[in-house]
Amino acid sequence: MRKKWLDRPFGFLLTFLSLIFFVFAIVVIRDVSTILSLTHLTIPDIYSIVTSRGDSLKMENGRTNILLLGSGGGTHEGSDLTDTIIIFSYSHVLKSTSLISVPRDIWSETLKDKINTAYHYGEEKKVGGGYAMARSIITEVTGIPLHYTVSVEFSGFKTVVNTVGGIDVYTGEGFKDPLYPIEGKENDLCNGDPSFACRYMTAVFIKGIEHMDGDRALMYVRSRHADGTEGTDFARSKRQQEVLAALKTKMFDPGFWYSLESVKNVYTSIDMAVNTDMMMREVGILAKLLILTQKTDVEKLNFEDLLIQPLEYLYGGRYVLMPRDGTFREIQSYLQKKLP
Repeated sequence: MRKKWLDRPFGFLLTFLSLIFFVFAIVVIRDVSTILSLTHLTIPDIYSIVTSRGDSLKMENGRTNILLLGSGGGTHEGSDLTDTIIIFSYSHVLKSTSLISVPRDIWSETLKDKINTAYHYGEEKKVGGGYAMARSIITEVTGIPLHYTVSVEFSGFKTVVNTVGGIDVYTGEGFKDPLYPIEGKENDLCNGDPSFACRYMTAVFIKGIEHMDGDRALMYVRSRHADGTEGTDFARSKRQQEVLAALKTKMFDPGFWYSLESVKNVYTSIDMAVNTDMMMREVGILAKLLILTQKTDVEKLNFEDLLIQPLEYLYGGRYVLMPRDGTFREIQSYLQKKLP
């Protein structure tokens, strides 16, 4: 069953996971009593984290694989569609991490829909079943066994950015998006306006460094209707990397952690933003492994070249992606070679 930490408890979601690990380590170093209070861990849990070499984590073929899901959240239609799907894979043998981006528009014959609906259908079938369904469908596509799931709604990301006091982001390319959706206006009838113009605002970003709060940072990473190449998902992924780089810079500044109160506030905001089926003890063990690993580079993998866009009329006029070989075997073979 899905749980929240505390049992109440690079890509976009990977950074959230990394920040959890980092804050966990900081709290341990600063104040053991604080970590016990914040996380509800016990002394035996702490002992297990310190002494474990990772063998107590779920794994297969020497790898622990975590499915990272991001959704818009809220109450509007489609709020639980997981538009960000990433696999985080840690090799216990190589002491290295890999990220596999999984395009949300891949068609699933099992679902008779895109794979970003898997969580939705799982929850519809059984409350708490979203994680299991999402893992099953993503494994069906990639062939990668998935052991845990971490999810975050974009509102949680905004909270974290605001908690750290905003971030300085370098905008590599300026752009204008005239159709950025206004939160809460998704179903506004706009007094009969057939274009529903009141549901949208124009988002403008100028090349250069900008200090962004949570709302502005989320707008930057979610924008998808700009003219030219900045309106593509590839550009959106690049912008996500820029924001994450800025967030890392802010949070990995030693001066930021001078105040224990800052540690508590950031940990609390992350805890409220992130859901997972991992136990906090398991998070601590994986955190230690990542902190101790000598390989700091993260291997980023994608298989977009192995996908094609079929004729839209075959899928009710929708944009979908299919494996170019007609099955998922080519994709699975490729990833198997990349993840020894």
